[in-house]
Parts: sequence; structure tokens; C-alpha cells
Amino acid sequence: MERYRTPRPGTPHRRTRRLRAALLALTATSGLLLTACSAGGSDSSNKASDGSHGTGFPAPAGPTAGEQQGEDRFAGPSPTPDDHLSTFALDVDTASYGYARRTLAAGQRPDPSTIRPEEFVNSFRQDYERPDGNGFTVTVDGARTDEKNWSLVRVGLATRPAADGGERPPAALTFVIDISGSMSEPGRLDLAQKSLDTMTDRLRDDDSVALVTFSEKAEQVLPMTRLGGHRGEIHHAIDGLEPTYSTNLGAGVETGYATAVEGRRENATNRVVLISDGLANDGDTDPDSILNRISSARREYGITLFGVGVGSDYGDALMERLADKGDGHTVYVSGEGEARKVFCDQLPQNIDLTARDAKAQVAFDPATVAEFRLVGYEDRRVADDDFRNDRVDGGEVGPGHTVTALYAVRTRPGADGHLATATVRWLDPDTRDPHEKSGELETGALSDSLGKASPRFQVTAVAAYFADALRQGDDRWRSLPGDPGLGELHDRAEQLAKKTEDKDVQRLADAIDQADRSQG
Repeated sequence: MERYRTPRPGTPHRRTRRLRAALLALTATSGLLLTACSAGGSDSSNKASDGSHGTGFPAPAGPTAGEQQGEDRFAGPSPTPDDHLSTFALDVDTASYGYARRTLAAGQRPDPSTIRPEEFVNSFRQDYERPDGNGFTVTVDGARTDEKNWSLVRVGLATRPAADGGERPPAALTFVIDISGSMSEPGRLDLAQKSLDTMTDRLRDDDSVALVTFSEKAEQVLPMTRLGGHRGEIHHAIDGLEPTYSTNLGAGVETGYATAVEGRRENATNRVVLISDGLANDGDTDPDSILNRISSARREYGITLFGVGVGSDYGDALMERLADKGDGHTVYVSGEGEARKVFCDQLPQNIDLTARDAKAQVAFDPATVAEFRLVGYEDRRVADDDFRNDRVDGGEVGPGHTVTALYAVRTRPGADGHLATATVRWLDPDTRDPHEKSGELETGALSDSLGKASPRFQVTAVAAYFADALRQGDDRWRSLPGDPGLGELHDRAEQLAKKTEDKDVQRLADAIDQADRSQG
């Protein structure tokens, strides 16, 4: 993770996405597609401007200095104007938060290496204004913390609302289902079958599905089949799935993509959906090798990969890597309610794409900002000078999404004026034309304290502090400024749950309480 840092003059910027050290744990499957969405008004501190095709943002004229790793939180030389950018690919994954909740509910603490703060932050509804068409709105706001000169700054991006089921394009979905022996545990294969059965009844007649299973080898159970007139056949194929032997996840992904290419439909959304506990133990288990084997299908046909993670014993790292590099998203489902939400509500409503290869770049004003840190997104970092390089991979985002990035920012004592400009760049999903949109934040628009910020901003902060607390013990990370501790954090979450009347926020409060009890 990027640490608290003061910029170093003259250091060439070479920020790359790094493979998480936790790849040792090899496994994964995280989840599927779309984070929860919301509509709402934009914050008054945001000043958005259209910067289509490269205008409206202070891009660097030459190489920029890189973010420093390993510096002490407040140590380092004075900042320079060259080191003021933060760039990352958009990510709407939520699997890390879902699995942490499952682990805490079982009376255990999650491994710090599985905690990705951006997935905690992106698990909650937001209050951002939404655009009318494809693309994004940009909201930038912030609040001062109890730690002197330190603030939290939120960059919020939102796509248009999801269309009604009748207005979206048809879907061609290839489900790649893990039927290895470990999937026999209650809440794994049985949960996937129930969800797929319900989803089959809710998809439209002009949608199509295919089924691929894998254990020690992969098999196409059902070729791409239209729902209209064939629902009984699809139900029969789903209900006939039974757990067998080992887990050759690589073979499953490869056969799944071959099936998706074979059944690919023009003018439809073509996607591979991987459902697994991620406990790969056979065949190719290296994510980069697996991705190389399906690279032509991804690039030539634009077929995206989504992972749905299940099971109490769940491998996170491999599937998270596959989804990130395979133009996809991940979620984790621990029960029937969450599975129904993912498969039956989010999936049918959010089949379309509104943006491809989306990236964000935040320029902090060196006259007002001494240090900054992006919370999470370690695996999604992009070199600053690749922000407008459309050959560099970004994130795929659909309608109804919000994407939130939180920064810890130390302002200069007495600083006043422009604080940051945030810009999102994306490619039109059909024409591949580039577009940009920007938003700005002034120091005067910062809330005086977190308690005076909007409720949704406070939920974002609580989620980030919670993630930060769960990965303490890993010496790579330092606490966020103004860390209130788990006890006070739980009280804040309880108050916010009542204020927002949001069940997801109440579940957050419950998870914080479980974490607090587990350390006592």
C-alpha cells in the first residue's frame, strides 16, 4: 500500500500494480459483478467539468516523481510540484469486505493480507449525483480529522442508474461452476444452484446462458442456450450438478472462455461468471499463466470475467488477481440473501457496460498539500504518465455503480485555496472513443470534522477505519489519521445505521463489534 509520504524530488515515477504478497495462499474466487448502487444529490464541494478527449486536467508535461515506499508517516523532505499525482484503475470489487464479515461472524479474525480497504469502502451506497448517459459524474469532498492538519478526502464517481430489465441489451452469460469436492460443504454448490435456478426464471427470453463445470478437468454441460423455450432444460442442467474431485480452476476458466467465444452474440453483453470457493489444487494455478491462455478471447471479443466467491474456507488471492487482470469484478456471498441480491437483482439489472478501461487521476495542489495517501487500490495502481495511454488496462464499469476512493491528506499549516482536482477517463464501450470528466475541491469546502460531514461520507470513513484496524499487525500499513479505535467506531456505525436506516450499515456495526470482541 502507498504509505504516508512526503514527495521526493527527482525520483522517476514508475508506479505499477503489484501482486499481493498473499498470493501464497493461492486461491480465490471472489465475486461477481456490481456493487450496490444509489442515486442522490452531489455534494456542494464538487465542481465538475467535462474534459472530454484530454482537456480540462493538469496533466504533467513530463515524468513525475513516484510515490515513496517505506517512509515514516511524517518524515521526509519537503514536497515538490513534480510529485502531486495519484493514478489508479477503477475497481468495484467488494469480496474482501464480504469475506471479512463471514470470518468475523465465525469468531475468527481475517488474515490482514486479505483486507483490501477499497472493497470495504465500495460496499456501501453513496450519495453522488448520477449522469444522464454513459460516463461518470465526479464528486470530491472531505472532512478534517482529529489529527492536526490531516483530512480525509473522498473522490466519488457514479454511472447512470441501471435501466429497467426491458431496456438493457441481451446477455450471453457463461457460468463456470466449481464442482470439486470442497464445494460439497453447505453454502457452496447448493447455494450456487439455488441462485442460478432463481436467476434463470428472472432473465429475459432473449438472454442466453451456457454452463461449464470443473473439478480435475473441465466440461461443457450446456452450450449457449436461449432462455426462451428452454428454461426447463437449463434448470435440469443446474440441478444435476454434483461435487466430485480436485479443483482445476485453470481448465475451468479456459473451457469457459472457449464456450463463451463459441456462443458469442453480436450486440449482446458477453460475460464469463466464475463461481468457486477458490481452493485450486490441480493443474495451472498461476493467475498470469491462466490469463495468457485466454488473452485473445478477452481482447478480441471483449469478454469480461466475474468471480463469485463462496465458502467459509475461501481462497482470495488467485481469483482477485484473475478478476482484476481479466477486466472483471469480484464479490463474495456468504448466504442465500446475498446470493439472491447478486444473481437475481444486480446481475439482470447491470448486464450492460457504460465504460471500459476507466482510470482516475487525482492532482493534489502542492501549494496546499504536503502529503497524501490513497487508501487501498494497491493492485490497481497505474503509472501517472499512463493515465491517457488507452492501451493500459483500466476497469470495466456498468450502470448503477459508484466507485469511491478515499485519501488521507496532510495540508500545509494555514493553507487556503485549491486542494485537488480529480479526473476520470474512460472509453466508450461501443466506439472506444475516450472521454474525461473532472471535479475539484477547495480547502474551504472541507467539513470541520468527520461528525459534521454528510452521513454517507461518515459511513465511508467508518468502513475505511475498520479495514485499517483489521490489517494492523501487518507492518506494511500504518493507521489512518484520527483513528478512533474499534469501540468508538462501533458506536459511530450504530448511530449512522439509525440515521441512514440502512441495513448494510447496521451489518457494518455488527462486524465492528465482533472484531472488537475478538481482540479482547
